[in-house]
Amino acid sequence: MNQNYENQILEWFEHFHAHPEVSWKEYETTNTIAKILDELQIKYRRFEDVTGLVAEIGEGNDVIAVRAEIDALWQEVDGIWKANHSCGHSAIISMVLGALKYVKDEHLSKKIRFIFQPAEEKGNGSIAMIDHGAVENVSQLFGIHLRPIEELPLGKVSPSIHHGAGIFLEGKIKGVDAHGARPHQGKNAIDALFALHQFVKSIYISPFEPHSAKLTKILAGGESLNIIPGSAEFAIDVRAQKNEVLYKLKNQIEVGLNNLQSLYGVTFEWSWADLTPGAEVSAEAEAIARQAIIDVVGVSSLADPVITSGSDDFHFYTVKHPEIKATMIGVGADLAPGLHHPQMTFNKSALDVGARVLAETLRKA
Repeated sequence: MNQNYENQILEWFEHFHAHPEVSWKEYETTNTIAKILDELQIKYRRFEDVTGLVAEIGEGNDVIAVRAEIDALWQEVDGIWKANHSCGHSAIISMVLGALKYVKDEHLSKKIRFIFQPAEEKGNGSIAMIDHGAVENVSQLFGIHLRPIEELPLGKVSPSIHHGAGIFLEGKIKGVDAHGARPHQGKNAIDALFALHQFVKSIYISPFEPHSAKLTKILAGGESLNIIPGSAEFAIDVRAQKNEVLYKLKNQIEVGLNNLQSLYGVTFEWSWADLTPGAEVSAEAEAIARQAIIDVVGVSSLADPVITSGSDDFHFYTVKHPEIKATMIGVGADLAPGLHHPQMTFNKSALDVGARVLAETLRKA
């Protein structure tokens, strides 16, 4: 722990942050990580059909793993659409590489696997890594993420992030167009849309269970203002802190869609996409991270577990493999205005803190 790799970590961050790539297209990002691993003389495995890679150090049959997501968002920044690391993944890559550098020359009684995962923002990159054997023989899994300032200020580190679950619905309404003077001759998709909006707002789940469901897209009508549209498109964003609550919401929405079809004489077609499960945090893994935080930055910097409505596909690893004990460490960095904001910034001194806490967590695991 006497070494200090803060400058190297910052150098890596500046490179990755300046060269963002969107989900499933992280070609140069993967190449750069591979080059760094070559320089560190670390063995790794790449894949023919997906980006990302898996590196491994240490000996033994038991495997401890850490996941770093490597993709960027596609968003409008100062009027220009482009890839942008407002998600904080450039920081995560750098912290995980930093942790690797901190522990790579130490005697390790277990293997430590570093999963550099693509497409977290698509919600299915973790599935691809699972399918490619990334968590084979893994007993414990750790992640790390910078947190918005309202969750954690600079200097505070949390042993776990309790993400919520999320899923999206995309749908179409098929009715019948009509002349504006003869509405009785058609089946108005807008009527059905407004009814859908009202229905979604009237779904009741216990107020003690954080949840939300809301329309996020409505498309109906065209240039001719005297045509009552029979067709429309819509989308619904559904979130809950617990997985079982999400499934309750999903079921109630489907019941409502079927009922609205009959009421308005239209056809609803829909599909669900990008399910991201809520966190299943292991008490054992969380305890390891908690002690690592205390040992590295002191008990005064230890924060309570973070509970957030945001989601992360990290939790597919434990949903698909319940035997894996996992937690994601949250690092305070005065991050503002917020994750996914095009102008997101944070205090870069948090990067070395995160790397050192993660390194100590891996040692203790």
